[in-house]
Amino acid sequence: MLFKFNLIVIKYILQYNLLLGGYLSLVSSSSKRIEEPWKHSSKQVLESYNVNENTGLNSDEIESRREKYGSNRVERKEKKSALKILIAQFKSILVLLLSIAAVISFIFGEYVEGIAISAVIIINTLIGFFTELKAARSMEALYELTKVKTKVKRDNNIRKINADNLVVGDIVQLDAGDLIPADLRVLEASKLQVNESSLTGESIPVEKREGKLEQDNIPLAERENMLYKGTAISRGSGKGIVVAVGEETELGKISTLVSEAEAGETPLTERLTQLGRKLFIVTIIIAIIVGLSGIIQGKDLFLMVESALALAVATVPEGLPVVATISLARGMWRMANKNALINRLSAVETLGSTNIICTDKTGTLTENRMTVVKLLINDEEVEITGKGLETEGKFLHGEKEIQPNEFKALIRLIKVCVLCNNATLNPNEDEEKMRSIGDPLEVALLVLGNKAGIKREQLIKKHPEIKEISFDPSVNRMATINEFQDQYLVSVKGAPQNILEVCTRYWDKDGIKNLDESTRELILKQNKTYANNGLRIIATATKEVKDPNAEPYSNLVFLGLVALLDPARIEVKTAIEKCKTAGIKVVMITGDQSETAKYIGIKVGLVSGNDIKTKEGREIKAYDDLKENELDDIRKTQIFARVEPEQKLNLIEIYQREGSVVSMTGDGVNDAPALRKANIGVAMGQRGTQVAQEAADMILEDDNFETITSAVEEGRIITENIKKFVIYLLSCNISEILLVFFASLLNMPLPILPLQILFLNVVTDIFPAFALTAGESNAEVMLNPPRDPEKPLITKNHWLITFIYGFILTFTVLGSFAIALYVLNVEVVRAVTISFLTLAFVQLWHVLNMRNHGTALIRNEITRNKYIWGAIVLSIILVLMTVYLPGLNVVLKTVDPQLEGWILIIGMSLIPLLIGQIWKSLGKEISIF
Repeated sequence: MLFKFNLIVIKYILQYNLLLGGYLSLVSSSSKRIEEPWKHSSKQVLESYNVNENTGLNSDEIESRREKYGSNRVERKEKKSALKILIAQFKSILVLLLSIAAVISFIFGEYVEGIAISAVIIINTLIGFFTELKAARSMEALYELTKVKTKVKRDNNIRKINADNLVVGDIVQLDAGDLIPADLRVLEASKLQVNESSLTGESIPVEKREGKLEQDNIPLAERENMLYKGTAISRGSGKGIVVAVGEETELGKISTLVSEAEAGETPLTERLTQLGRKLFIVTIIIAIIVGLSGIIQGKDLFLMVESALALAVATVPEGLPVVATISLARGMWRMANKNALINRLSAVETLGSTNIICTDKTGTLTENRMTVVKLLINDEEVEITGKGLETEGKFLHGEKEIQPNEFKALIRLIKVCVLCNNATLNPNEDEEKMRSIGDPLEVALLVLGNKAGIKREQLIKKHPEIKEISFDPSVNRMATINEFQDQYLVSVKGAPQNILEVCTRYWDKDGIKNLDESTRELILKQNKTYANNGLRIIATATKEVKDPNAEPYSNLVFLGLVALLDPARIEVKTAIEKCKTAGIKVVMITGDQSETAKYIGIKVGLVSGNDIKTKEGREIKAYDDLKENELDDIRKTQIFARVEPEQKLNLIEIYQREGSVVSMTGDGVNDAPALRKANIGVAMGQRGTQVAQEAADMILEDDNFETITSAVEEGRIITENIKKFVIYLLSCNISEILLVFFASLLNMPLPILPLQILFLNVVTDIFPAFALTAGESNAEVMLNPPRDPEKPLITKNHWLITFIYGFILTFTVLGSFAIALYVLNVEVVRAVTISFLTLAFVQLWHVLNMRNHGTALIRNEITRNKYIWGAIVLSIILVLMTVYLPGLNVVLKTVDPQLEGWILIIGMSLIPLLIGQIWKSLGKEISIF
């Protein structure tokens, strides 16, 4: 009896422990990531994370989940610390040379100069540190603008949020082209295929499904019900629950990202670095010659050694790559303010050379605000009033207003438009204004439904969706299967030709009839009429089946045509004219019909006249397969219709083989290869897929063609600014070399001392040079043809101009020095001060010579630049301090030049400015090479 009692006690203890263990397991499941979610059913995963699949998480639990499971951030790359940037400043050639000069000063007992040079090292280091730090932080801030967004269900509404804000338990909706924002367990899958090459190395897309996997130790590549962060949806659509975020994802564990920030220097900064190295070698040779000639002439050994080092320092253009990076980063910010986000720094300089822009039609040349304006059912036309997201409108048959529910075929067509749809209309019921998420065409179809009193939420409740056959660009069709009475309703939409070829019947006002050839031709004729009027047309079809797995695209009943209006953007016409003036060819590439494309092309000023050439995508063959006459036709064509993504690659190759720099727009997942192949890949920010955006060099936040034109203009301005900066800085530095060189040849005293050279180069010259890189719009920049990418940034003619400027500056200062020394008969120290100050002011006024040839004398791109005037004023104050600030004048060995000296300084310093302004006003640049 006691034994039996003990067994009962043990039994209850075990049951209690099992219950307690289950409870603890449930509690722990809400605070710890579920292990191997692929081995659990989707229902178990949802229960483990305490999530309702239909409503998603509540907003008030997001923060607590983030604290429990962590953030969804994975370091894109190691942030460049301020300490590393500071240490890097001491690794430059400039600091090495200055350090040698400081050591030599101390060895010769020139302690004041040694300390002064050490101070220059500190000043130079601080300038380099802060400018490079600013550039680094600017690039990091720009990365924040290009973060991936994702669709998530929260509070029973679909929302678009930054992927960084996802938490474990979020319900995420995915479509073709989306980047997977976290590790997900699949809840629904419709023809879902994922490219997992970033994790597995396998480039072939993998099929995904919802069911649980039973096997043990399943490798990552075989987990068919899992989606992993950083991989991409290549086809289909689906839904999943977030099971891991941030560092806990598979991607986080290996600490890499599928698209990391571009490493290394841009081609421009590389070229500038190489330029600096070549110039340094030449200067070292000149410095050695100057030093040796001075020593041979019996000049002070310390003075000549220090002068040689000062000359070397003067022409080491250490600032060139940094200033170029700052200029590029600044340009990127200006572009970001104009709705163009740059993914890669090198793209900014390429924009300046772009001579062909291949642009999409929908949303780029048009407003992308679609409205259903006409429905055609057999030969009966129905007009719909109301624009955009207005849900109030009338259905007109001729002059008479009708009610859609009075006509079977009409109401069925509208229901098909609403069911065969992935968009969401007014997801936030608390807001008065309508909001939408999804493709503008599908949003327009939902608005059509609302006008007819058919709301998607209510229709889906009545006819639950069983599955979706996602849009396939190869057949231009999409379908959904919904419960319908005791059967299933197949709803199909797509391009008219592609829908008609799978239809055998059509819905007439008298009922369903067989679709004969004459009716088919009549429908296509009406389709062409609509297209000629600039309308976008889709067709709808349906059928009822008993098996939900039946072939959706066969034996369909044609319902009718849906005509949508997407007006041309008003501002595009001006932008295209600007491109033509700038020598840029604009080409329209669209998947739409040629008639619609031609209509929009005329509206925006892309083409004109009666004989307008258009070509279809199938005519765009590989470059090597084209005959000369076919190639010539493509050169002359500006509108390409019915183009598939693969054909875009052929077109890019044709243009690039012809020597063009091509900008190509794209929005779909299949556009990614073309975006990578183009010199400038441009993705759409509003309707573009995440895969396309990651592949692109630039993202248009407003999907507007005018933004592309603005970006090209900005690219040209940046290139011009950097060119001006280089010419200005090098001409100033060359003048210093030549000044000392000619003074040595003429056996004159040194007209400028080493510390004075250092002061000019490290303290004063840099401010006007930086100001040049901040120049903004200039009307002339889009009046010239694109820059040849094969030519160097600084051409032979630019070098000639630089040396001419250098000689003018040199002989002006040398003349001032000679007048002071031999005409005014002032002592050497005062003559050297006059020479130093003349050089300082000559270089300051010289920045005004950087205006373009032929521009106005008073109002030009230089005088409009407020930073130039700020730099001049600041530099003048610093120059005056060298003479009148006690202590500094002792270090730099300057004295008051007195009134006659100042008259000489100001008078002589204006000569190069006067020569430069006369030269620039002539309107022509020297060109002898």
